[in-house]
Amino acid sequence: MIHQGAIAATDVELQSGSPYPEPFHSRLGNHNWRALGDHFGLTQFGFHLESLDPGDQSSVRHWHTDNDEMVYVLAGELTVCTNDGESILTAGMCIGFKAGTRNAHNLLNRSAAPASFIVAGSRVSGDTAFYPDDDLAWFATEAGWIPTHKDGRAYPMPGDAPAG
Repeated sequence: MIHQGAIAATDVELQSGSPYPEPFHSRLGNHNWRALGDHFGLTQFGFHLESLDPGDQSSVRHWHTDNDEMVYVLAGELTVCTNDGESILTAGMCIGFKAGTRNAHNLLNRSAAPASFIVAGSRVSGDTAFYPDDDLAWFATEAGWIPTHKDGRAYPMPGDAPAG
């Protein structure tokens, strides 16, 4: 159901886990989010309220061919890892990543307390996410995002039937 009236962000279903296939899935830890934009049926950009527990990371370091991304920290402390190295982000700080700029990035919570943040990103069909540190790429298709090895072989996803 798509909602049109104002709500509390905490009224949106809390989701957790990771869409990544193994061996990446187990590296991420406890990542929680509320897909606020999806709740309202937004299709041109995503808008998520996210949190990371101590020791966890938001994603595997990546960059997008066609989608812009923006992060705004609400509470806690996060380490942003980019091609230029690492920086600390605290409440009130933000960082953006322009589509097509090969500045791979992710967020880690190396602090002793949970951190919360907002992630906003465009949703351009045909986008590809590349992961320079890992044997991974994600391709946006009409059926959804497909994770592959860099040579194009698809990763098996949880719940996929075994081949053969």
